[in-house]
Amino acid sequence: MVATSATPSAAETLATFKGRRVLVTGHTGFKGAWLVTWLERLGAQVAGLSLAPDAGGLFDRCGVAPRLQHHVGDIRDLAVVRGVVDAFQPELVFHLAAQALVRRSFADPLETVTTNVVGTAHVLEAVRLRGAPCAVVVVTSDKCYEPAVGAHAHVETEPMGGHDPYSMSKGAAELLVASWRHSFFAAEGKVLLATGRAGNCIGGGDVSADRLVVDAVRAFAAGRAVELRNPGHVRPWQHVLDPLHGYLVLGAALLARGPRAASLCEAFNFGPRQEDAATVRQVIELLIERWGAGRWEDVSARKNPPENPLLMLDTGKARARLGWRPLLPLGDAVAWTVEWYRAAADGADHRQLLELTQAQIGRFMERVTA
Repeated sequence: MVATSATPSAAETLATFKGRRVLVTGHTGFKGAWLVTWLERLGAQVAGLSLAPDAGGLFDRCGVAPRLQHHVGDIRDLAVVRGVVDAFQPELVFHLAAQALVRRSFADPLETVTTNVVGTAHVLEAVRLRGAPCAVVVVTSDKCYEPAVGAHAHVETEPMGGHDPYSMSKGAAELLVASWRHSFFAAEGKVLLATGRAGNCIGGGDVSADRLVVDAVRAFAAGRAVELRNPGHVRPWQHVLDPLHGYLVLGAALLARGPRAASLCEAFNFGPRQEDAATVRQVIELLIERWGAGRWEDVSARKNPPENPLLMLDTGKARARLGWRPLLPLGDAVAWTVEWYRAAADGADHRQLLELTQAQIGRFMERVTA
């Protein structure tokens, strides 16, 4: 990142979090666990609110709980959310808690809507009712957009939509954020509210069902083929640290307050380089190459819930307005992901996996400040 009169340097941005009170919802999930580990490294005072962690995930395998204020609770309960917000008094909230799986949204659409839409409203209401200055970054998804017609990358001004329950819920969450911003926050100026939209994230410590890397690692271990439902579908694949860096840059800018911060209370895409928007087949073949074994089979003839065949994000706004850019090419993202899962498969303990996670964050930060 190149510093300008309006944009702090990369080092200054990361230094923003030292000593700041940061609340992360969904901190026991895949992206949330990486984020709180990074925030701790940056010297932030971190609290988290989430459901209990999944066994075997990064939060569990790295023993993250003692390293922050760890609250187990459901964002669908406003009293729970208000209790944590009022007690911790955050200066910044990263709202990541969500039902994050497309296929699960078909099985339980009401869970998806109440978590992703009503839960987001609860977080914003808790901040509003507290009545104190706060910055909020709500994380939604690349799937919040109305499906693209033709091969083009989504820009932030495109209509919200989505035909499956998950995508609809993320589009609805974006509309909800815009409503709270204009109805309650913009005029008063105490709460600065923005959203981040990212695509298919890979990295160590994910254990969610129906995700390509997780399915692949499990298939490799069992000696069976990886089943690909849609090998030709294109997704904006990226290592989890790239969009997290975007959220941090956006959060730091909001914490600075002032006219520039107010102008950033909008939506931002955080995606890979356009050349890294790859098919499912291309990614699985990179995984097999890095793992050193494995095979895949096409099961697209089976009946599966419909999914958008093409998802790409235009990141020009984040590059121009925030000075952010993706730093890990797809090959590196896959290599770092395999490094983590290989260590876990080879029996690395909590301490060793935490050290590896912190080391990857450190290597990423070297790229940020280079």
